[in-house]
Amino acid sequence: MFAIFEQGTKDYDSALSALSRRGDADLESVTPVVQEILAQVRTRGDVALKELTTRFEKRTLSQIVLPDGEWRASASEVSTEVRAMLQAAADRIRAYHERQRDKGFQYEESGITLGMRVRPVRAAGVYAPGGKARYPSSVLMAAVPAHVAGVKRIVLATPSPTPEVLAAAEIAGVTEVVDLGGAQAIAALAYGTESLARVDKIVGPGNLYVACAKRLVFGVVDIDGIAGPSEILVVADDQADPYVVAADLLSQAEHDEDAYALLVTTSRAQADAVVREVQEQLVTLPRRAVAEESVRRHAACFVTKDLGEAARVADMLAPEHLALAVRDPEATLEKIHAVGAAFLGDHTPEAAGDYAAGPSHVLPTGGAARFSSPLGVYDFITRTSVIRYSHDAIMTQGPLLEAFANLEGLAGHARAVAARRIRAKRALPDR
Repeated sequence: MFAIFEQGTKDYDSALSALSRRGDADLESVTPVVQEILAQVRTRGDVALKELTTRFEKRTLSQIVLPDGEWRASASEVSTEVRAMLQAAADRIRAYHERQRDKGFQYEESGITLGMRVRPVRAAGVYAPGGKARYPSSVLMAAVPAHVAGVKRIVLATPSPTPEVLAAAEIAGVTEVVDLGGAQAIAALAYGTESLARVDKIVGPGNLYVACAKRLVFGVVDIDGIAGPSEILVVADDQADPYVVAADLLSQAEHDEDAYALLVTTSRAQADAVVREVQEQLVTLPRRAVAEESVRRHAACFVTKDLGEAARVADMLAPEHLALAVRDPEATLEKIHAVGAAFLGDHTPEAAGDYAAGPSHVLPTGGAARFSSPLGVYDFITRTSVIRYSHDAIMTQGPLLEAFANLEGLAGHARAVAARRIRAKRALPDR
């Protein structure tokens, strides 16, 4: 059930190398279908959306954009307890992301004023899946950072939204809800239709078709990344509790049959104990079939000779979630460069990050933590470079600018500088 690879054996390095490429999703297999969907929505708008929803979801789409009063009324159907739970999580997520605000900067140097202006995008689309499970938490984790960034128009796209999802949307600051799923939802957000204005950025995870659609519309709009199956990597030393480690592994395995539950430990005895615990806990897990299939397909354990090698393995795998069940988790984390979210110590379950710790749980998967980051306020802003030269500055730096222009054979560039120097010599006032 759990493949175990010990450092020094012939299959250790090959297994590690293969897992490090787990993010190479087979998007090509669905690209022709997704291209057709995008083309249909782009050229035929709402009509195509209704036809595609019938074709793929076997339901009739009566309205694409839900009337504001209607979806908010549905949101009010949740119990007081559920609303309080969603609000408590949203408050913590908001408090964390408030600290990510970037006010830009400005400074003056030798008559040159330089700065960076920061503005939110005008409209953001949040995609929330509607397949095997519904996650109101994902709506909070994607929409709250957008709201904190100052985005005025936040559009939630999700098929057949439940009251819980709509309550999360209302609390998070969503302004529009569209009853769409799959690649057609991404197309509608990217291109716009008769009933829906296009957005500037699309965020949120989805299935292979959604991931492919996001990749194909990138450039028309911005995206947060290409999300793959959820994953956890637990680094455990010989004193970690096997019961707790197994519970952490299964907390990701129950997400999806394609999820990855990975263990790195310095002790073969620990590895065997965790495998036994996983098998025992699976028996009573309500989503046993899903978790069992995930473990069968993707679970793996690497037994290393020391924590230094364990850290190297973790860094090579660049996991979405990293749980450090070791004596000094802070010191171990310092040795690991690439990770989406790190959970330190015996009392920190990955589930805390999923729901209410504060940081967004929209994280890079499949090793993408090597080059990308958790979703945050910075994903919903644009930055503008601001430059102003004074009379003295253009006179002083003009020769350098003209020299560069002439070096590159761009006489027009040099002339644009020279014209200002001539004007400056006439002592014409700055404007």
